[in-house]
Amino acid sequence: MDPQEVKVSTNFIQEIIDRDRKANKYGGRVHLRFPPEPNGYLHIGHAKSICLNFGLAAQNGGLCNLRFDDTNPSKEEAEYIASIIEDVRWLGFDWGGRLFYASDYFEKMYSYALRLIERGKAYVCDLSPEEIRRYRGTFTEPGKESPYRERSVEENLDLFQRMRAGEFSDGARVLRAKIDMASPNLNLRDPVLYRILKASHPRTGDKWCIYPMYDYAHPLEDYFEGITHSLCTLEFEDHRPLYEWVLNTLNLPDPPQQIEFARLNLTNTVMSKRRLRQLVEGGYVEGWDDPRMPTLAGLRRRGYTPQSIRDFCDRIGVAKSNSVVDVRFLENCIREDLNKEAPRVMGILHPLKLIIDNYPEDQVEELEGENNPEDPAAGKRKIPFSRILYIEQEDFCKAPPPQYFRLAPGREVRLKNAYIIKAEGVVKEEKTGEIKEVHCTYDPESRSGKPGAERKVKGTLHWVSAGQALKVEVRLYDYLLLDHKEKITEEQSEEQPEEQAETEDFIKQLNPRSREVLTDCLVEPSLARAPVGSRYQFIRKGYFCVDPDSIPHKLVFNQIVSLRDTWSKVLKTGS
Repeated sequence: MDPQEVKVSTNFIQEIIDRDRKANKYGGRVHLRFPPEPNGYLHIGHAKSICLNFGLAAQNGGLCNLRFDDTNPSKEEAEYIASIIEDVRWLGFDWGGRLFYASDYFEKMYSYALRLIERGKAYVCDLSPEEIRRYRGTFTEPGKESPYRERSVEENLDLFQRMRAGEFSDGARVLRAKIDMASPNLNLRDPVLYRILKASHPRTGDKWCIYPMYDYAHPLEDYFEGITHSLCTLEFEDHRPLYEWVLNTLNLPDPPQQIEFARLNLTNTVMSKRRLRQLVEGGYVEGWDDPRMPTLAGLRRRGYTPQSIRDFCDRIGVAKSNSVVDVRFLENCIREDLNKEAPRVMGILHPLKLIIDNYPEDQVEELEGENNPEDPAAGKRKIPFSRILYIEQEDFCKAPPPQYFRLAPGREVRLKNAYIIKAEGVVKEEKTGEIKEVHCTYDPESRSGKPGAERKVKGTLHWVSAGQALKVEVRLYDYLLLDHKEKITEEQSEEQPEEQAETEDFIKQLNPRSREVLTDCLVEPSLARAPVGSRYQFIRKGYFCVDPDSIPHKLVFNQIVSLRDTWSKVLKTGS
Protein backbone atom coordinates (compact mmCIF):
# COMPACT_ATOMS: atom_id res chain seq x y z
CA MET A 1 0.00 0.00 0.00
CA ASP A 2 1.19 3.52 -0.77
CA PRO A 3 2.16 5.16 2.56
CA GLN A 4 0.35 8.28 1.38
CA GLU A 5 -2.92 6.30 1.46
CA VAL A 6 -2.51 5.22 5.08
CA LYS A 7 -4.75 7.06 7.51
CA VAL A 8 -2.78 8.41 10.46
CA SER A 9 -4.66 7.40 13.60
CA THR A 10 -4.07 7.97 17.28
CA ASN A 11 -4.56 5.13 19.75
CA PHE A 12 -2.89 3.84 22.88
CA ILE A 13 -0.40 1.79 20.86
CA GLN A 14 0.61 4.83 18.83
CA GLU A 15 1.08 6.71 22.11
CA ILE A 16 3.47 3.98 23.31
CA ILE A 17 5.39 4.19 20.04
CA ASP A 18 5.56 7.98 20.34
CA ARG A 19 7.03 7.72 23.86
CA ASP A 20 9.55 5.09 22.75
CA ARG A 21 10.72 7.17 19.79
CA LYS A 22 11.02 10.27 21.94
CA ALA A 23 13.20 8.28 24.37
CA ASN A 24 15.19 6.89 21.42
CA LYS A 25 14.28 3.36 22.47
CA TYR A 26 15.38 0.89 19.78
CA GLY A 27 17.27 3.80 18.22
CA GLY A 28 13.96 5.29 17.16
CA ARG A 29 13.11 2.25 15.03
CA VAL A 30 9.56 0.96 14.59
CA HIS A 31 9.36 -2.62 13.36
CA LEU A 32 6.20 -4.73 13.59
CA ARG A 33 5.02 -8.05 12.25
CA PHE A 34 1.85 -9.92 11.34
CA PRO A 35 2.39 -13.54 12.53
CA PRO A 36 -0.44 -15.89 11.45
CA GLU A 37 -0.41 -19.63 12.07
CA PRO A 38 -0.90 -21.46 8.73
CA ASN A 39 -3.61 -23.74 10.13
CA GLY A 40 -6.62 -22.15 8.43
CA TYR A 41 -7.79 -19.22 6.35
CA LEU A 42 -7.64 -15.66 7.65
CA HIS A 43 -10.91 -14.05 8.76
CA ILE A 44 -12.19 -10.52 9.34
CA GLY A 45 -10.64 -10.52 12.84
CA HIS A 46 -7.21 -11.05 11.31
CA ALA A 47 -7.90 -8.11 8.98
CA LYS A 48 -7.96 -5.85 12.03
CA SER A 49 -4.51 -7.07 13.05
CA ILE A 50 -3.17 -6.80 9.49
CA CYS A 51 -4.39 -3.23 9.12
CA LEU A 52 -3.11 -2.30 12.58
CA ASN A 53 0.40 -3.71 12.14
CA PHE A 54 1.01 -2.60 8.57
CA GLY A 55 -0.78 0.70 9.17
CA LEU A 56 1.25 1.62 12.25
CA ALA A 57 4.48 0.69 10.48
CA ALA A 58 3.61 2.89 7.50
CA GLN A 59 2.51 5.92 9.49
CA ASN A 60 5.68 5.76 11.61
CA GLY A 61 8.06 5.24 8.69
CA GLY A 62 8.81 1.74 9.96
CA LEU A 63 8.69 -1.83 8.68
CA CYS A 64 6.26 -4.72 9.01
CA ASN A 65 7.12 -8.37 8.41
CA LEU A 66 4.85 -11.19 7.34
CA ARG A 67 5.75 -14.26 9.37
CA PHE A 68 4.25 -17.71 9.54
CA ASP A 69 4.30 -19.34 12.97
CA ASP A 70 4.61 -22.83 11.54
CA THR A 71 5.44 -24.68 14.76
CA ASN A 72 2.66 -27.29 14.59
CA PRO A 73 2.96 -29.35 11.38
CA SER A 74 0.04 -31.59 12.33
CA LYS A 75 -2.37 -28.73 11.53
CA GLU A 76 -0.49 -26.73 8.89
CA GLU A 77 -0.76 -26.93 5.12
CA ALA A 78 0.79 -25.18 2.13
CA GLU A 79 -2.77 -24.27 1.06
CA TYR A 80 -3.15 -22.06 4.12
CA ILE A 81 0.19 -20.34 3.52
CA ALA A 82 -0.80 -19.49 -0.06
CA SER A 83 -4.21 -18.21 1.02
CA ILE A 84 -2.73 -15.97 3.73
CA ILE A 85 -0.24 -14.42 1.29
CA GLU A 86 -3.06 -13.77 -1.17
CA ASP A 87 -5.28 -12.24 1.53
CA VAL A 88 -2.65 -9.81 2.84
CA ARG A 89 -1.85 -8.68 -0.70
CA TRP A 90 -5.55 -8.35 -1.52
CA LEU A 91 -6.01 -6.03 1.44
CA GLY A 92 -3.36 -3.82 -0.14
CA PHE A 93 -0.30 -4.42 2.04
CA ASP A 94 3.28 -5.30 1.10
CA TRP A 95 5.93 -6.77 3.38
CA GLY A 96 8.77 -5.67 1.08
CA GLY A 97 10.46 -9.06 0.82
CA ARG A 98 10.38 -9.64 4.58
CA LEU A 99 8.56 -12.97 4.50
CA PHE A 100 9.69 -15.24 7.34
CA TYR A 101 8.77 -18.53 8.95
CA ALA A 102 9.25 -19.80 12.49
CA SER A 103 10.87 -22.82 10.85
CA ASP A 104 13.63 -20.50 9.60
CA TYR A 105 14.79 -20.35 13.21
CA PHE A 106 14.36 -23.95 14.40
CA GLU A 107 18.10 -24.52 14.73
CA LYS A 108 18.65 -21.25 16.63
CA MET A 109 15.66 -21.95 18.89
CA TYR A 110 17.09 -25.37 19.67
CA SER A 111 20.47 -23.86 20.57
CA TYR A 112 18.76 -21.31 22.85
CA ALA A 113 16.87 -24.14 24.54
CA LEU A 114 20.22 -25.79 25.25
CA ARG A 115 21.32 -22.51 26.87
CA LEU A 116 18.28 -22.59 29.16
CA ILE A 117 19.10 -26.15 30.19
CA GLU A 118 22.74 -25.24 30.82
CA ARG A 119 21.62 -22.36 33.04
CA GLY A 120 19.33 -24.65 35.02
CA LYS A 121 16.22 -22.94 33.64
CA ALA A 122 14.73 -25.87 31.70
CA TYR A 123 14.37 -29.60 32.24
CA VAL A 124 13.09 -32.71 30.49
CA CYS A 125 9.88 -34.01 32.05
CA ASP A 126 8.41 -37.51 31.63
CA LEU A 127 4.92 -36.72 32.93
CA SER A 128 2.10 -37.40 30.50
CA PRO A 129 0.05 -34.45 29.16
CA GLU A 130 -2.77 -35.37 31.53
CA GLU A 131 -0.39 -35.56 34.49
CA ILE A 132 1.09 -32.17 33.60
CA ARG A 133 -2.42 -30.69 33.61
CA ARG A 134 -3.14 -32.21 37.02
CA TYR A 135 0.18 -31.08 38.49
CA ARG A 136 -0.40 -27.57 37.19
CA GLY A 137 -2.94 -26.75 39.90
CA THR A 138 -5.82 -24.28 39.63
CA PHE A 139 -6.44 -20.56 39.95
CA THR A 140 -6.92 -21.05 43.70
CA GLU A 141 -4.42 -23.87 44.38
CA PRO A 142 -0.68 -23.88 43.63
CA GLY A 143 0.81 -26.42 41.29
CA LYS A 144 2.84 -29.46 42.25
CA GLU A 145 6.46 -29.83 41.14
CA SER A 146 7.27 -32.59 38.67
CA PRO A 147 9.34 -35.47 40.10
CA TYR A 148 11.72 -34.89 37.17
CA ARG A 149 12.24 -31.20 37.95
CA GLU A 150 15.61 -31.64 39.68
CA ARG A 151 17.34 -33.69 37.00
CA SER A 152 20.91 -32.64 36.50
CA VAL A 153 21.98 -30.35 33.69
CA GLU A 154 23.93 -33.22 32.13
CA GLU A 155 20.95 -35.59 32.18
CA ASN A 156 18.63 -32.92 30.74
CA LEU A 157 21.06 -32.13 27.92
CA ASP A 158 21.40 -35.82 27.11
CA LEU A 159 17.63 -36.44 27.11
CA PHE A 160 16.84 -33.32 25.07
CA GLN A 161 19.42 -34.27 22.43
CA ARG A 162 17.96 -37.77 22.30
CA MET A 163 14.48 -36.25 21.93
CA ARG A 164 15.74 -34.41 18.86
CA ALA A 165 17.33 -37.61 17.53
CA GLY A 166 13.90 -39.28 17.51
CA GLU A 167 14.64 -41.84 20.23
CA PHE A 168 11.35 -41.33 22.07
CA SER A 169 7.71 -41.60 21.00
CA ASP A 170 5.21 -38.77 20.74
CA GLY A 171 4.19 -37.51 24.17
CA ALA A 172 6.83 -39.53 26.01
CA ARG A 173 8.81 -36.48 27.10
CA VAL A 174 8.69 -32.68 26.92
CA LEU A 175 11.08 -29.87 27.70
CA ARG A 176 9.70 -27.53 30.35
CA ALA A 177 10.81 -24.15 31.64
CA LYS A 178 11.76 -24.13 35.33
CA ILE A 179 9.97 -21.08 36.73
CA ASP A 180 7.53 -21.25 39.66
CA MET A 181 4.84 -23.87 40.26
CA ALA A 182 3.26 -21.60 42.89
CA SER A 183 2.97 -18.58 40.61
CA PRO A 184 -0.49 -16.98 40.55
CA ASN A 185 -0.07 -16.90 36.74
CA LEU A 186 -0.68 -20.44 35.51
CA ASN A 187 1.41 -19.74 32.40
CA LEU A 188 4.52 -19.51 34.59
CA ARG A 189 4.01 -22.90 36.24
CA ASP A 190 6.80 -24.63 34.35
CA PRO A 191 5.26 -24.32 30.88
CA VAL A 192 6.15 -26.75 28.11
CA LEU A 193 8.74 -25.35 25.68
CA TYR A 194 9.18 -28.35 23.33
CA ARG A 195 7.15 -31.45 22.56
CA ILE A 196 7.86 -34.55 20.51
CA LEU A 197 5.78 -34.59 17.32
CA LYS A 198 6.80 -37.03 14.61
CA ALA A 199 4.97 -35.27 11.79
CA SER A 200 6.34 -34.14 8.47
CA HIS A 201 6.68 -30.37 8.26
CA PRO A 202 5.58 -28.52 5.07
CA ARG A 203 8.98 -26.77 4.84
CA THR A 204 11.50 -28.85 6.81
CA GLY A 205 10.12 -32.28 5.99
CA ASP A 206 11.25 -34.93 8.48
CA LYS A 207 14.34 -33.06 9.69
CA TRP A 208 12.72 -32.32 13.04
CA CYS A 209 10.65 -34.47 15.38
CA ILE A 210 10.57 -31.94 18.22
CA TYR A 211 8.80 -28.62 17.79
CA PRO A 212 8.78 -25.48 19.96
CA MET A 213 5.59 -24.30 21.61
CA TYR A 214 4.23 -20.93 20.51
CA ASP A 215 4.96 -19.21 23.83
CA TYR A 216 8.65 -20.10 23.46
CA ALA A 217 8.93 -19.49 19.71
CA HIS A 218 7.05 -16.19 19.65
CA PRO A 219 9.47 -13.98 21.63
CA LEU A 220 12.51 -15.50 19.91
CA GLU A 221 11.08 -14.94 16.44
CA ASP A 222 10.42 -11.31 17.36
CA TYR A 223 13.96 -10.93 18.68
CA PHE A 224 15.63 -12.56 15.68
CA GLU A 225 13.75 -10.23 13.31
CA GLY A 226 14.47 -7.05 15.26
CA ILE A 227 10.81 -6.47 16.12
CA THR A 228 10.26 -3.51 18.43
CA HIS A 229 6.54 -3.68 19.24
CA SER A 230 4.88 -7.11 19.21
CA LEU A 231 1.12 -6.64 19.02
CA CYS A 232 -1.12 -9.42 20.32
CA THR A 233 -4.78 -9.74 21.20
CA LEU A 234 -5.92 -9.60 24.83
CA GLU A 235 -6.03 -13.35 25.43
CA PHE A 236 -2.21 -13.25 25.36
CA GLU A 237 -1.98 -10.69 28.18
CA ASP A 238 -1.42 -13.43 30.76
CA HIS A 239 1.27 -14.87 28.49
CA ARG A 240 3.32 -11.65 28.46
CA PRO A 241 5.27 -12.58 31.65
CA LEU A 242 6.38 -15.77 29.90
CA TYR A 243 7.29 -13.81 26.76
CA GLU A 244 9.48 -11.56 28.90
CA TRP A 245 10.87 -14.48 30.91
CA VAL A 246 12.23 -16.17 27.78
CA LEU A 247 13.97 -12.99 26.58
CA ASN A 248 15.28 -11.92 29.98
CA THR A 249 16.46 -15.37 31.07
CA LEU A 250 18.51 -15.62 27.89
CA ASN A 251 19.88 -12.10 28.57
CA LEU A 252 19.00 -10.88 25.10
CA PRO A 253 19.72 -7.16 24.56
CA ASP A 254 17.05 -4.64 23.50
CA PRO A 255 14.21 -7.19 23.74
CA PRO A 256 10.95 -6.44 21.92
CA GLN A 257 7.90 -5.55 23.97
CA GLN A 258 4.53 -7.26 23.75
CA ILE A 259 1.46 -5.00 23.67
CA GLU A 260 -2.10 -6.36 23.81
CA PHE A 261 -5.19 -4.94 22.16
CA ALA A 262 -8.82 -6.05 21.99
CA ARG A 263 -9.64 -8.59 19.30
CA LEU A 264 -12.54 -8.05 16.94
CA ASN A 265 -15.85 -9.67 17.87
CA LEU A 266 -18.82 -9.33 15.52
CA THR A 267 -22.45 -10.17 16.18
CA ASN A 268 -23.76 -13.23 14.30
CA THR A 269 -20.17 -14.14 13.43
CA VAL A 270 -17.72 -16.75 14.71
CA MET A 271 -14.01 -15.85 14.92
CA SER A 272 -12.47 -19.14 16.04
CA LYS A 273 -10.43 -20.88 13.36
CA ARG A 274 -11.31 -24.20 14.98
CA ARG A 275 -14.99 -23.38 14.65
CA LEU A 276 -14.55 -22.29 11.04
CA ARG A 277 -12.64 -25.47 10.27
CA GLN A 278 -15.47 -27.42 11.88
CA LEU A 279 -17.96 -25.74 9.53
CA VAL A 280 -15.83 -26.60 6.50
CA GLU A 281 -14.99 -30.18 7.45
CA GLY A 282 -18.55 -30.86 8.64
CA GLY A 283 -20.03 -29.77 5.31
CA TYR A 284 -22.07 -26.98 6.87
CA VAL A 285 -20.57 -24.58 4.30
CA GLU A 286 -19.09 -25.16 0.85
CA GLY A 287 -15.49 -24.38 1.74
CA TRP A 288 -13.30 -21.71 3.29
CA ASP A 289 -14.40 -19.24 0.60
CA ASP A 290 -18.12 -19.81 1.05
CA PRO A 291 -19.63 -16.30 0.82
CA ARG A 292 -21.30 -16.80 4.20
CA MET A 293 -17.95 -17.30 5.92
CA PRO A 294 -16.19 -14.40 7.70
CA THR A 295 -12.92 -15.46 6.06
CA LEU A 296 -11.27 -12.89 3.82
CA ALA A 297 -11.57 -15.44 1.00
CA GLY A 298 -15.31 -15.70 1.66
CA LEU A 299 -15.79 -11.94 1.89
CA ARG A 300 -13.79 -11.46 -1.32
CA ARG A 301 -15.91 -14.03 -3.15
CA ARG A 302 -19.08 -12.46 -1.82
CA GLY A 303 -18.00 -9.12 -3.27
CA TYR A 304 -16.52 -7.16 -0.39
CA THR A 305 -13.80 -4.73 -1.41
CA PRO A 306 -10.46 -4.38 0.37
CA GLN A 307 -11.16 -0.65 0.72
CA SER A 308 -14.36 -1.33 2.66
CA ILE A 309 -12.62 -3.72 5.05
CA ARG A 310 -9.75 -1.31 5.66
CA ASP A 311 -12.31 1.45 6.26
CA PHE A 312 -14.16 -0.76 8.73
CA CYS A 313 -10.97 -1.59 10.64
CA ASP A 314 -10.06 2.09 10.79
CA ARG A 315 -13.50 3.09 12.07
CA ILE A 316 -13.74 0.52 14.87
CA GLY A 317 -10.41 1.70 16.24
CA VAL A 318 -8.11 0.02 18.76
CA ALA A 319 -9.15 -0.58 22.35
CA LYS A 320 -7.76 -2.17 25.52
CA SER A 321 -10.95 -4.02 26.47
CA ASN A 322 -13.06 -6.52 24.56
CA SER A 323 -16.40 -5.53 23.09
CA VAL A 324 -18.75 -6.70 20.35
CA VAL A 325 -19.22 -4.75 17.12
CA ASP A 326 -22.56 -4.95 15.32
CA VAL A 327 -22.08 -6.74 11.99
CA ARG A 328 -24.27 -4.05 10.41
CA PHE A 329 -21.38 -1.64 10.88
CA LEU A 330 -19.30 -3.78 8.50
CA GLU A 331 -22.21 -3.96 6.07
CA ASN A 332 -22.54 -0.20 6.11
CA CYS A 333 -18.87 0.18 5.14
CA ILE A 334 -19.25 -1.99 2.02
CA ARG A 335 -22.55 -0.30 1.20
CA GLU A 336 -20.94 3.14 1.31
CA ASP A 337 -18.04 1.99 -0.86
CA LEU A 338 -20.22 0.33 -3.49
CA ASN A 339 -22.65 3.23 -3.58
CA LYS A 340 -19.83 5.32 -5.05
CA GLU A 341 -18.40 2.68 -7.38
CA ALA A 342 -20.98 0.08 -8.43
CA PRO A 343 -22.83 0.51 -11.76
CA ARG A 344 -26.64 0.47 -11.55
CA VAL A 345 -28.49 -2.21 -13.49
CA MET A 346 -31.94 -3.76 -13.40
CA GLY A 347 -32.39 -7.31 -12.20
CA ILE A 348 -35.57 -9.22 -11.42
CA LEU A 349 -35.29 -11.86 -8.71
CA HIS A 350 -38.91 -13.15 -8.75
CA PRO A 351 -40.23 -12.47 -12.26
CA LEU A 352 -43.82 -11.58 -13.06
CA LYS A 353 -44.74 -11.14 -16.74
CA LEU A 354 -46.11 -7.73 -17.69
CA ILE A 355 -47.69 -7.17 -21.11
CA ILE A 356 -48.27 -3.66 -22.47
CA ASP A 357 -51.31 -4.22 -24.69
CA ASN A 358 -51.10 -0.95 -26.62
CA TYR A 359 -47.35 -1.17 -27.35
CA PRO A 360 -46.40 -2.35 -30.89
CA GLU A 361 -45.83 -6.12 -30.85
CA ASP A 362 -42.62 -6.24 -32.88
CA GLN A 363 -41.06 -3.03 -31.67
CA VAL A 364 -37.90 -2.89 -29.55
CA GLU A 365 -36.58 0.54 -28.70
CA GLU A 366 -33.42 1.52 -26.92
CA LEU A 367 -33.73 3.65 -23.82
CA GLU A 368 -30.94 5.20 -21.77
CA GLY A 369 -30.08 4.73 -18.13
CA GLU A 370 -27.43 6.26 -15.88
CA ASN A 371 -24.67 3.86 -14.89
CA ASN A 372 -24.18 5.56 -11.53
CA PRO A 373 -25.85 8.79 -10.42
CA GLU A 374 -23.10 9.16 -7.78
CA ASP A 375 -20.45 9.27 -10.51
CA PRO A 376 -21.15 11.61 -13.44
CA ALA A 377 -18.16 10.16 -15.31
CA ALA A 378 -19.72 6.70 -15.31
CA GLY A 379 -21.81 7.59 -18.37
CA LYS A 380 -24.97 5.92 -19.61
CA ARG A 381 -25.99 2.60 -21.12
CA LYS A 382 -28.61 1.38 -23.60
CA ILE A 383 -31.57 -0.61 -22.27
CA PRO A 384 -33.95 -2.48 -24.62
CA PHE A 385 -37.69 -1.93 -24.10
CA SER A 386 -40.50 -3.98 -25.64
CA ARG A 387 -44.13 -4.98 -25.32
CA ILE A 388 -43.45 -7.90 -22.94
CA LEU A 389 -41.50 -7.14 -19.78
CA TYR A 390 -40.85 -8.69 -16.40
CA ILE A 391 -41.23 -6.95 -13.06
CA GLU A 392 -40.88 -8.19 -9.48
CA GLN A 393 -43.81 -10.21 -8.16
CA GLU A 394 -43.91 -8.01 -5.07
CA ASP A 395 -44.40 -4.93 -7.26
CA PHE A 396 -47.99 -5.86 -8.14
CA CYS A 397 -50.80 -6.32 -5.67
CA LYS A 398 -54.42 -6.96 -6.66
CA ALA A 399 -55.73 -5.63 -3.32
CA PRO A 400 -53.07 -3.18 -2.16
CA PRO A 401 -52.78 -2.16 1.51
CA PRO A 402 -52.53 1.51 2.54
CA GLN A 403 -49.29 3.29 1.55
CA TYR A 404 -48.67 0.79 -1.26
CA PHE A 405 -47.36 2.88 -4.17
CA ARG A 406 -46.53 0.16 -6.64
CA LEU A 407 -48.66 -1.36 -9.37
CA ALA A 408 -52.28 -2.30 -8.68
CA PRO A 409 -55.48 -2.50 -10.78
CA GLY A 410 -56.30 0.91 -12.21
CA ARG A 411 -53.12 2.46 -10.77
CA GLU A 412 -50.29 4.16 -12.64
CA VAL A 413 -46.56 3.79 -12.01
CA ARG A 414 -43.46 4.74 -13.94
CA LEU A 415 -41.11 2.12 -15.31
CA LYS A 416 -37.55 3.19 -14.53
CA ASN A 417 -36.01 5.17 -17.45
CA ALA A 418 -39.13 4.41 -19.53
CA TYR A 419 -42.88 5.11 -19.60
CA ILE A 420 -45.80 5.46 -17.26
CA ILE A 421 -48.04 2.41 -17.34
CA LYS A 422 -51.48 1.61 -15.93
CA ALA A 423 -52.61 -1.83 -14.80
CA GLU A 424 -55.74 -2.97 -16.62
CA GLY A 425 -56.15 -6.65 -15.78
CA VAL A 426 -54.50 -9.96 -14.83
CA VAL A 427 -54.33 -13.56 -16.02
CA LYS A 428 -54.35 -16.25 -13.33
CA GLU A 429 -53.42 -19.91 -13.13
CA GLU A 430 -56.66 -21.88 -13.28
CA LYS A 431 -55.75 -24.34 -10.52
CA THR A 432 -53.88 -22.17 -8.05
CA GLY A 433 -55.28 -18.71 -8.73
CA GLU A 434 -51.73 -17.39 -8.86
CA ILE A 435 -51.25 -14.33 -11.06
CA LYS A 436 -49.34 -15.28 -14.23
CA GLU A 437 -49.53 -12.02 -16.19
CA VAL A 438 -50.38 -8.39 -15.62
CA HIS A 439 -51.85 -6.53 -18.61
CA CYS A 440 -51.24 -2.79 -18.85
CA THR A 441 -51.43 0.17 -21.15
CA TYR A 442 -48.74 2.81 -21.50
CA ASP A 443 -48.71 6.53 -22.19
CA PRO A 444 -46.51 7.07 -25.29
CA GLU A 445 -45.95 10.70 -24.34
CA SER A 446 -44.53 9.89 -20.90
CA ARG A 447 -41.12 8.56 -21.91
CA SER A 448 -38.39 9.54 -19.45
CA GLY A 449 -36.23 12.37 -20.70
CA LYS A 450 -38.77 13.55 -23.24
CA PRO A 451 -39.59 17.28 -22.83
CA GLY A 452 -42.91 17.72 -21.05
CA ALA A 453 -43.17 14.01 -20.23
CA GLU A 454 -42.21 14.11 -16.57
CA ARG A 455 -45.65 14.08 -15.02
CA LYS A 456 -45.55 12.77 -11.48
CA VAL A 457 -46.64 9.37 -10.25
CA LYS A 458 -45.87 7.95 -6.81
CA GLY A 459 -44.26 4.66 -7.78
CA THR A 460 -41.27 3.74 -9.96
CA LEU A 461 -40.54 0.10 -10.81
CA HIS A 462 -37.52 -1.64 -12.29
CA TRP A 463 -38.02 -4.13 -15.13
CA VAL A 464 -36.35 -6.09 -17.92
CA SER A 465 -37.41 -6.73 -21.49
CA ALA A 466 -38.48 -10.35 -21.93
CA GLY A 467 -36.89 -10.92 -25.32
CA GLN A 468 -33.46 -9.58 -24.41
CA ALA A 469 -33.14 -10.39 -20.69
CA LEU A 470 -30.47 -12.79 -19.46
CA LYS A 471 -31.46 -15.68 -17.22
CA VAL A 472 -29.10 -15.86 -14.25
CA GLU A 473 -28.73 -17.56 -10.89
CA VAL A 474 -28.77 -15.40 -7.78
CA ARG A 475 -27.63 -16.53 -4.36
CA LEU A 476 -29.11 -14.63 -1.44
CA TYR A 477 -27.37 -14.70 1.93
CA ASP A 478 -28.38 -14.13 5.51
CA TYR A 479 -26.16 -14.39 8.59
CA LEU A 480 -24.49 -17.78 8.95
CA LEU A 481 -25.19 -17.77 12.67
CA LEU A 482 -28.21 -16.70 14.63
CA ASP A 483 -27.68 -14.38 17.62
CA HIS A 484 -24.35 -15.91 18.64
CA LYS A 485 -21.77 -14.83 21.19
CA GLU A 486 -18.59 -16.82 21.56
CA LYS A 487 -17.91 -18.24 25.00
CA ILE A 488 -14.24 -19.09 24.43
CA THR A 489 -11.26 -17.24 23.05
CA GLU A 490 -9.41 -18.00 19.85
CA GLU A 491 -6.37 -19.27 21.72
CA GLN A 492 -8.41 -21.49 24.02
CA SER A 493 -10.31 -22.90 21.08
CA GLU A 494 -7.04 -23.91 19.40
CA GLU A 495 -5.44 -25.48 22.46
CA GLN A 496 -8.19 -27.07 24.53
CA PRO A 497 -10.27 -30.15 23.67
CA GLU A 498 -13.85 -29.40 22.68
CA GLU A 499 -16.73 -30.63 24.80
CA GLN A 500 -19.54 -32.46 23.00
CA ALA A 501 -22.24 -30.29 24.56
CA GLU A 502 -20.40 -27.16 23.46
CA THR A 503 -20.24 -28.49 19.88
CA GLU A 504 -23.93 -29.23 19.80
CA ASP A 505 -24.74 -25.77 21.15
CA PHE A 506 -22.64 -24.16 18.44
CA ILE A 507 -24.26 -26.20 15.66
CA LYS A 508 -27.71 -25.21 16.94
CA GLN A 509 -26.77 -21.58 16.31
CA LEU A 510 -26.43 -22.16 12.56
CA ASN A 511 -29.03 -20.27 10.55
CA PRO A 512 -31.00 -22.76 8.39
CA ARG A 513 -31.93 -19.90 6.04
CA SER A 514 -28.44 -18.49 5.58
CA ARG A 515 -28.47 -19.27 1.84
CA GLU A 516 -31.22 -19.19 -0.77
CA VAL A 517 -30.59 -19.99 -4.44
CA LEU A 518 -32.85 -18.44 -7.10
CA THR A 519 -32.41 -20.03 -10.53
CA ASP A 520 -34.93 -18.09 -12.67
CA CYS A 521 -33.76 -14.52 -12.20
CA LEU A 522 -33.49 -12.09 -15.10
CA VAL A 523 -31.10 -9.19 -15.70
CA GLU A 524 -30.70 -6.65 -18.45
CA PRO A 525 -28.46 -7.69 -21.40
CA SER A 526 -25.73 -5.15 -20.59
CA LEU A 527 -24.39 -7.76 -18.13
CA ALA A 528 -23.78 -10.42 -20.79
CA ARG A 529 -19.99 -10.11 -20.52
CA ALA A 530 -19.75 -9.19 -16.84
CA PRO A 531 -16.41 -10.53 -15.56
CA VAL A 532 -16.07 -12.65 -12.44
CA GLY A 533 -15.75 -10.42 -9.40
CA SER A 534 -17.50 -7.41 -10.94
CA ARG A 535 -20.00 -5.69 -8.67
CA TYR A 536 -23.33 -4.07 -9.45
CA GLN A 537 -26.26 -2.49 -7.74
CA PHE A 538 -29.48 -4.19 -8.78
CA ILE A 539 -31.80 -1.19 -8.58
CA ARG A 540 -34.08 -1.39 -5.52
CA LYS A 541 -32.71 -4.84 -4.57
CA GLY A 542 -29.13 -4.55 -3.34
CA TYR A 543 -25.51 -5.07 -4.36
CA PHE A 544 -24.40 -8.21 -6.18
CA CYS A 545 -21.14 -9.73 -7.40
CA VAL A 546 -20.41 -12.18 -10.23
CA ASP A 547 -19.38 -15.50 -8.66
CA PRO A 548 -16.55 -17.76 -9.97
CA ASP A 549 -19.14 -20.50 -10.54
CA SER A 550 -20.32 -18.53 -13.58
CA ILE A 551 -19.92 -20.19 -16.96
CA PRO A 552 -20.45 -18.83 -20.49
CA HIS A 553 -24.10 -17.91 -21.00
CA LYS A 554 -24.97 -18.59 -17.34
CA LEU A 555 -23.97 -15.96 -14.82
CA VAL A 556 -24.14 -16.56 -11.09
CA PHE A 557 -24.50 -13.57 -8.74
CA ASN A 558 -23.82 -13.42 -5.02
CA GLN A 559 -25.74 -10.95 -2.91
CA ILE A 560 -23.18 -8.71 -1.20
CA VAL A 561 -25.45 -6.57 0.93
CA SER A 562 -28.96 -5.17 0.80
CA LEU A 563 -29.86 -1.55 0.16
CA ARG A 564 -31.26 -1.14 3.65
CA ASP A 565 -29.11 1.48 5.27
CA THR A 566 -30.46 1.27 8.81
CA TRP A 567 -27.03 1.30 10.43
CA SER A 568 -26.09 4.67 8.92
CA LYS A 569 -29.25 6.07 10.50
CA VAL A 570 -28.14 4.70 13.85
CA LEU A 571 -24.76 6.35 13.39
CA LYS A 572 -26.36 9.70 12.56
CA THR A 573 -29.09 9.73 15.22
CA GLY A 574 -27.40 7.72 17.95
CA SER A 575 -30.55 5.66 18.44
